[in-house]
Amino acid sequence: MKSVVFILVFGLFRRHRFEVGADRGFGRNETDLADVSLDVDLSGVLGTVDQRYLSVAIDASLVAEEKFMYLLGSPKLRTLAKALAPAFLRFGGTRQDFMIFTPQKSFVQSHEHHPLSSAVTAEDTCEKLELPSLLEERLKREWTQQEVVLLREDLQRKYRRVKFTEYTVDLLQSFANCSELDLIFGLNALLRTADNAWDSSNARSLMQYCESKQYRMSWELGNEPNSYEKKAGVRVDGYQLGQDFVRLREMMGESKLYRNAGLYGPDVSQPRDHRRDLLEGFLKSGAEAIDACTWHHYYVNGRDTSLEDFLDPEVLDTLALKTNEVLETVELASPGKKVWLGETSSAYGGGAVGLSDTFVAGFMWLDKLGLGARLGLDVVIRQVFIGSGSYHLVDDNLDPLPDYWLSVLYKRLVGPEVLRIEAFSNSAQRKRVRVYLHCTNKKSTSYRSGAVTLIAMNLSKSPARVSVPAHIANSTAEAFVLRSDQPGEDGLYSRSVSLNGEVLAMVDDKTLPELKGARLPPGEHLQLPGYSLAFFVLTEARASACR
Repeated sequence: MKSVVFILVFGLFRRHRFEVGADRGFGRNETDLADVSLDVDLSGVLGTVDQRYLSVAIDASLVAEEKFMYLLGSPKLRTLAKALAPAFLRFGGTRQDFMIFTPQKSFVQSHEHHPLSSAVTAEDTCEKLELPSLLEERLKREWTQQEVVLLREDLQRKYRRVKFTEYTVDLLQSFANCSELDLIFGLNALLRTADNAWDSSNARSLMQYCESKQYRMSWELGNEPNSYEKKAGVRVDGYQLGQDFVRLREMMGESKLYRNAGLYGPDVSQPRDHRRDLLEGFLKSGAEAIDACTWHHYYVNGRDTSLEDFLDPEVLDTLALKTNEVLETVELASPGKKVWLGETSSAYGGGAVGLSDTFVAGFMWLDKLGLGARLGLDVVIRQVFIGSGSYHLVDDNLDPLPDYWLSVLYKRLVGPEVLRIEAFSNSAQRKRVRVYLHCTNKKSTSYRSGAVTLIAMNLSKSPARVSVPAHIANSTAEAFVLRSDQPGEDGLYSRSVSLNGEVLAMVDDKTLPELKGARLPPGEHLQLPGYSLAFFVLTEARASACR
């Protein structure tokens, strides 16, 4: 094995502003330092994830009143979504299992009064499908009130059936196409026959409409079937669930358009109690019907978590335990089947208010992306791009939150090839710095073949310094360091983030800022400030695995 060693040295900087470059007076007192060595193999690839590895979801709660689907016509929202391509766009969640497709015979006429009505059914440009600004402002105000209603339903576990028309499908398809995302539509699995099999008639009606419009998309069936009894008083065992997917796959096979489309499931919650039995039963009868096995993961309960949980290495490590359990279960039942995190974020229950939507959430998100790829997950779908809760990537004004900027940088800098990296140290401080290594995204044409991207995060308030190996130290590197716009622990609660010292914000509704790295000259160290998230592109790594 060809390997190189990175040395991370931790100490206390006296200055508080971010600097890129050498800290020449740093580390003179050896007793103040804790050394961490990273063994890195650049000769071979550990694994490869899908090009759409980082994907996003639109929560089905948005269609609780169909008028809120108009928000998908927002030019700002489409600009933000397009920056995350290529990616899957999952439309689903709890309320997908309470949605009924209700076609409108006089659909166009019934929406004639609306500014977007003619655009919905026309072969038109994305620019002409934009939501008028006055209507957007009104819908955003009303959406904040709607979220209160949705939260009450979640707390009471009382969900009402929601009817949706062709308009919802048209808007979703338009949004996905204009954002260059691949749509996955979640079907209602709680429509059951007298013998508790899935009633596919409503899905057939929806699929026939989509085919008539030549809408290319993939499909899911049901969301967290392990909780059907609590949500709807319905219990479905794993074997029957697998049979339901076989029925859906047969129905797709009857369609020229969807014969080879993707089908993903069963979107079960992370393994616990009967959930593993449910997954095992599903795979026995339904594994052949699906293209990837999906499960959901959240670290903590959003209603009783804390800031400390978001920075706790032991909490972050729980992802590996659950992931390995699912991977083992799937490999035993269906060897080679790809496994996805079909829905995931920091905290379940809609997220943790004041945490899941702030800077500190980035540590859970970036670590999940790094660790998930290393463990062998093929796709990770973030809950949620837009929808109810506190774990969204954009706020109620459709402005990007810190995790959005983190996601965009990941997309631009991190390639699908996973490289081996191991950390060694006698100090407990090592656990506070998490590192992952990938080939640099080859579509970032400014970087030479063989470049690698070091993903690093510092869960401690104390800064770190990375000393690179000699053959890399003699070339340049680029640093992309994300910190809160506010200093200290209070900054962890901020909803703004800075890149190399510059606070990130959209230039206008159709323009993102230029996300520039700080170029480091030969021989410089890679500094990792306290409470920071970083990507270091080592442009001259000449990794044979990445050529």
